[in-house]
Amino acid sequence: MELQEINEFKSSPKIREKLLAIGFAKEFAENEVILNENAYIKAIPIVTKGSIRVMRTDEDGRELLLYYIRSGESCIMSFLGGIHQDTSKVKAIAEEETEILFIPTDKVSLLIKEFPEWLDYIFRLYHKRFEELLAVVNDVAFKKMDERLLDYLHRKSEVSSSKIIQTTHEQLANELGTARVVISRLLKALEEEGLMELGRNKITLIK
Repeated sequence: MELQEINEFKSSPKIREKLLAIGFAKEFAENEVILNENAYIKAIPIVTKGSIRVMRTDEDGRELLLYYIRSGESCIMSFLGGIHQDTSKVKAIAEEETEILFIPTDKVSLLIKEFPEWLDYIFRLYHKRFEELLAVVNDVAFKKMDERLLDYLHRKSEVSSSKIIQTTHEQLANELGTARVVISRLLKALEEEGLMELGRNKITLIK
């Protein structure tokens, strides 16, 4: 496995070598659970290929998408939970076939001391995730469900770099924290507006 995809470390071959030396790689299939809520975090993930969606589940089992982790990025929740030996507050799922380099949590502090750019990497991730979480709060509080659904589909399209989204109404409902019947009705309305075409477990964005 290579870390060429991680732009932050392209100018620092030493840290790339260190990460490869102390980390271990693993591959995940599409929709495979990488980390469950309440599980102890033993390693920090760095995505080297593919992408991950990070979800939060309520007591009734309803899920809400928080953000995506793309190639070259990591999960700030894992950083914080791993450093403090805490359990995960989120669930991480492979959005597509994904490769991850896991860095043991007991090595994180050593990396910070040895490589200042590693700490800078963490702070920039924290800033990005904070902005994404604020956007989620804004969507839930102020946007109607049809707007949230359309925004969400465009985000999935951006992550996969494709206008064709392979998903089900049930999955969309779970990820947006609503009922399947609501999603089905809204998708039909958006199709009638000429914004998308619906197929079997497939949505093609037009605008």
